[in-house]
Amino acid sequence: MSSSNPNPSHPNEKHRTVGELIQHPFPHLRAKLKQTHLYDAKVKLIQSKHKIGKIGNVFNPDHRHDEEHEKATDDKRTRIAESHRFDSFAPERDGNDIKWYVDGRDYFWAVSTALERAKESIYIADWWLSPELFLRRPPYFNQEWRLDEVLKRRAEAGVQIFVVVYKEVEQAVANSSAHTKHALESLCPEGKPGFGNIRIMRHPDHNVFENAGDMTFYWAHHEKFIVIDYNMAFIGGLDLCFGRWDNHQHQLADVHPAGVKNEIWPGQDWNNNRVKDFQSVEDWKSNELSKAEYGRMPWHDVAMGIVGDCVYDIAEHFVLRWNFVKRDKYKRDDRYPWLTIAGREGADEDLVGVQRPKHPVGGYIHHPLSPMDTKKRGHQGTVHAQIVRSSADWSSGILVEHSIQNAYSEVIRSAEHYVYIENQFFITATGEEQSPIHNTIGAAIVDACVRAGKENRKFRVIAVIPAVPGFAGDLRDDAAAGTRAIMDYQYKSICRGEHSIFERISAQGVDPRNHLFFFNLRSYDRLNRTKQIAKQEEISGVGYQEVQRAEAEEVMGDGVYAEGEQSPKDGPTSDNTGNEQAERKVDQKRKFEAARDEAGQQEGTQSADSISKNAMLGEKKVSEEPWDGDLQMEVENFVQEELYIHGKTLIVDDRIVICGSSNINDRSQMGIHDSELAIVMEDTSGLDSTMDGQPFKAGRHAATLRRYLWREHLGLLPAQTMDAGDDPNVQPPGDSANDIKEGKEYEFVADPLDEKVWEMWKSNASRNTEIFRDLFHADPDDSVKTFEDYDKFLPKETKAGHLYDSKMSAAEVRAKLDEVRGHLVWMPLDFLKDAEMAERGLQVNSWTESIYT
Repeated sequence: MSSSNPNPSHPNEKHRTVGELIQHPFPHLRAKLKQTHLYDAKVKLIQSKHKIGKIGNVFNPDHRHDEEHEKATDDKRTRIAESHRFDSFAPERDGNDIKWYVDGRDYFWAVSTALERAKESIYIADWWLSPELFLRRPPYFNQEWRLDEVLKRRAEAGVQIFVVVYKEVEQAVANSSAHTKHALESLCPEGKPGFGNIRIMRHPDHNVFENAGDMTFYWAHHEKFIVIDYNMAFIGGLDLCFGRWDNHQHQLADVHPAGVKNEIWPGQDWNNNRVKDFQSVEDWKSNELSKAEYGRMPWHDVAMGIVGDCVYDIAEHFVLRWNFVKRDKYKRDDRYPWLTIAGREGADEDLVGVQRPKHPVGGYIHHPLSPMDTKKRGHQGTVHAQIVRSSADWSSGILVEHSIQNAYSEVIRSAEHYVYIENQFFITATGEEQSPIHNTIGAAIVDACVRAGKENRKFRVIAVIPAVPGFAGDLRDDAAAGTRAIMDYQYKSICRGEHSIFERISAQGVDPRNHLFFFNLRSYDRLNRTKQIAKQEEISGVGYQEVQRAEAEEVMGDGVYAEGEQSPKDGPTSDNTGNEQAERKVDQKRKFEAARDEAGQQEGTQSADSISKNAMLGEKKVSEEPWDGDLQMEVENFVQEELYIHGKTLIVDDRIVICGSSNINDRSQMGIHDSELAIVMEDTSGLDSTMDGQPFKAGRHAATLRRYLWREHLGLLPAQTMDAGDDPNVQPPGDSANDIKEGKEYEFVADPLDEKVWEMWKSNASRNTEIFRDLFHADPDDSVKTFEDYDKFLPKETKAGHLYDSKMSAAEVRAKLDEVRGHLVWMPLDFLKDAEMAERGLQVNSWTESIYT
């Protein structure tokens, strides 16, 4: 039987051009070969060629932007950014419902609830992610709320989970993203429900043989955000990792005579970076300090939860990053699909980094998984908002975007009444003369202060930053050279040298002391290591540190084990695990607990497990707190530590808030260094208020957040309990509005320029600073101007965080701590001002200085 088309599998063969006939003269044979191993070998050979070809990128740093189609994509992105405020990739969006979260207790609880409700997809981008993180506390009573357990449940329910984490340089940072990847990928093994539903990428790559042309050692992926079902997002300063969970009282103590099951921070989650930084975090016990000997470093942070159109922009940024990492590192790995996104399809899919290679590996998944018109879009609330970012070729495959810096500079420069800053760092320039520092936020602060000074207008810039911005240990040690360099750059940004902010304002005839104010935060506590605890140790022969290890073993289970180490199979309290080390720990804990009765320890112990709450609203005085033991033992157990400010929040004029992952330094602001994401918010819902005694229409979102933060720092908020189920502030956005804790304290801080408020702010800071100096010789301190002063002020043999004079009476210590309110202390602007803080050498030199700025 004849046919006009002898090869029906190629019906258009007779229409082929001469060139096509020459290139592929036997198309039917080619089609058949596609089904053979020869074709597979050919594809692998092509892919190997491309892999080897990446070495050529060493000589072509512009290799992602030099071809015509790449230039066209760059031009398209540029036109979009130029049409938006701050030159951002994202437009301004009306009608968002945005909720603020202050400190880890509230944020992690909200995240736990939101993750548990996920139906389709979860995106997570983090600098560090700890699978064993408990999102609710105490861990013993909330084991189902461990992060990996939550993600496992959602994956088993069919939710697609995509995670991108920073791949650290192991010699510099102890994040162990390899452990993160291994732990998450192991949650749903092959043959079990959820297999393949958790995908995790690490970036940037440090394999010099495969990626020599695209390696970066200095810069990090620093974003912290989550997107759930394209309906909700979280963004801010909090990674889902160890050390971040905290409450408003910021306690340092975690010793529990009534039972170790009451511990709040198990394993490496309990940490004091000033004593010893995180190390080998895949092995939970390697960085452990005894809770009976030291206090922890408390952690203050801020984040946002979002429902509305800005969720899409955060999702778009994630999809771009995912596809870029796919292209850069996993292009030939079939475990990782390309992601396409509604609204960036067809000719616009290049905007989110989608590629269509000739031999694609991994396939394509279109998001969201259900139609976009089923999502919570349009008018959801009253906040006008915009997503901004720091991103560039190495981090996202795009030309440089520094819309975060643009937003900070413009918002600050336009401020009329006040600028309030909470940030982990403060390194910035006032002009072109402060190389290697280049970001322009300092210049904007100078302009705003000078304008206010010349107009004789009350105007304040209030910045709250950490006392020590890095995790140095003793600042005098050689290992602390990097942290001293950061502090040196901060002081030069603020007040040292003719190009500092203070001096540039002074040079224009305005007194900076009327406008610029810098503060730190600090907390105290008492370790509840009572005489009964000591007696239990003596009777059982088991130290409390061994008991806390056993407790971490119990509540963390498999997750606490280093790779290759066997974990218990028969439950946390079994002594038949087949793991000799685990059995020994269980036995130690049993022996310790069995000695409680003989030691005279009762369930209802008299002394409180923490007294940090006494600095907060409505609490008894420290002098009224009972103590189970002799007074000398109590003296040995008083501790203090800097309250580490990690949030990245800017509030201006009670109207505008910027919150995200970006610090005030070049690393975060320039775009070419660390990758960052933030949100600019202005509430269209007005709040009748006052500003410097005059009627003022504030933005509800900004004003209520500022009032809440100020009350926490002033000690005008109540302490928090562990159980937060009835607290509106721990619910996801859309469930309920923030509980702003209305009352006389709320009204007291309503006017940010009120002199009574300002007087309390300054007097609390002055009194607290003096008490911490007298009792603990807390460093850094203004009296320390040289390293010789340092040695006299705080000899190296002084036990970190403890009382300077151990012979001081308990009554005297209690009486002084009675006067501490909140956590504010002054930043010591004269600290080491007569010393060379950042001596040049192997750590700090012209090659490395940009790491610290």
